[in-house]
Amino acid sequence: MERDISTNIKKVFVVFLLCFVVIMSYIAYFILYKADAVAKSPYNRRLLVIRNEVLRGTIYDRNMTALTKSERVNAETQKRVYTAGEVFAHALGYIDEKYGLTGLERKYDAELMGLGGIDLSSLIKSKDKKEERVGKSIKTTLDSDVQKLAYELLGIERGAVVALNPKTGEILAMVSKPSFDPNNLSRNWEKLQKSESQFPLLNRATAGLYPPGSVFKIITAVSGLENIQGLKDRKFKDEGKLVFNANESLSNYNGTAYGNISLDKAIYKSSNVYFGSLGIELGNDKLKATAEKFFFNKDIPANGITIENSRFPTYKSNEKGNIAQSAIGQAGVLVTPMEMVLTAGTIANDGVMMKPSIVSQILDDKGKVVKDIKPESIGNIISKENAAIIKEAMREVVTSGTGKAAAISGISVAGKTGTADHDDIPGIDEVPHSWFIGFAPYENPQVAVAVIVEEGGTGGKAAATIAGKIMKEALKK
Repeated sequence: MERDISTNIKKVFVVFLLCFVVIMSYIAYFILYKADAVAKSPYNRRLLVIRNEVLRGTIYDRNMTALTKSERVNAETQKRVYTAGEVFAHALGYIDEKYGLTGLERKYDAELMGLGGIDLSSLIKSKDKKEERVGKSIKTTLDSDVQKLAYELLGIERGAVVALNPKTGEILAMVSKPSFDPNNLSRNWEKLQKSESQFPLLNRATAGLYPPGSVFKIITAVSGLENIQGLKDRKFKDEGKLVFNANESLSNYNGTAYGNISLDKAIYKSSNVYFGSLGIELGNDKLKATAEKFFFNKDIPANGITIENSRFPTYKSNEKGNIAQSAIGQAGVLVTPMEMVLTAGTIANDGVMMKPSIVSQILDDKGKVVKDIKPESIGNIISKENAAIIKEAMREVVTSGTGKAAAISGISVAGKTGTADHDDIPGIDEVPHSWFIGFAPYENPQVAVAVIVEEGGTGGKAAATIAGKIMKEALKK
């Protein structure tokens, strides 16, 4: 009996010892690795108090135009003002004591409230000092003129516009509509939450997922060039319709038959039959592998923004209809406008994708630069030779094909239109989304764009017209 009691005591002791080791290990891990993150978390209530004791830093555009300002209300509170209201709402995000932080305000919260490189305990100890403490400021890559024009051109339409420098990844404009006024969140919050059909709080540029339609044909063309020898000069017979079985087929717009066509003509005429046939020949595995080189189904590295994963599906080899539809950007393919502007930018930049960035510098309270954020490549996606083939075809889209509305007098523009069918409301024949992606000038690209106008009709009209005007404005600089 005594031996059994002794054995049980030993077992209990071992259990308590193991629990003690686990607890101490967790505490050590928390102190060593998580304490700083928790201290700087926007949900830390102590940090909320400290945040109001430090006048929040300013967010500027690329020309040092103030996009925000912070005003002292009293010793314990301050007011954050967004100088352009709805125009920059999705690009900057917002900070609100009740509704939290989003966007750039959240990504760079520590710097804006002065915590970057400062020990939290020392900041707490110095809180009784009388001088006003001011957080660091952020200089963005945004161009106010381009941003405002993009916002204006979308008008009352739902959609998004993204413009960036394909050589650096610097985001010049990022607009999502409908938008909201971050200066009046408390007053309008309930209304914003109830706008289920409009989703004004959603940043469509980075988180809106849409069928891309024919703008995806650029990626299918890349996949064909990489996987099928001699594709550039090979011709497909296009009779206007591609039949899979008794119930499934794929037709060109208005049923137009283009006869024997090669890759370049298929791009600028936007032949569904050509690309559907190419998709079937490639097969799902190869097409998916190419899409994933462009960061489909993956996290895209970015500075100052978070980008929803674009999606390319997996289909079985006998699902020819779905494979063909995916090759023209339909079926289960979904993309963000940011994904598509990076695709255009990669082609423009000789096959190299640059890391998208919305911040160029961090400044101290005296305006001195404390950190430069340099352009960074995130991958050599395709060869320079294949990029050149696609670039030339995209140029023909604007000169001879479906994208003539994007043309700019005196500037050579390259692009691709897209008309994307969608089925958001089953049983209703919905107007397709209008897409355009492109870049300019063709010889030395300085700006790449992606435009989507929800239910805007054909891509060669609404989206292409907006894109041309955005590129023209961006190239004035």
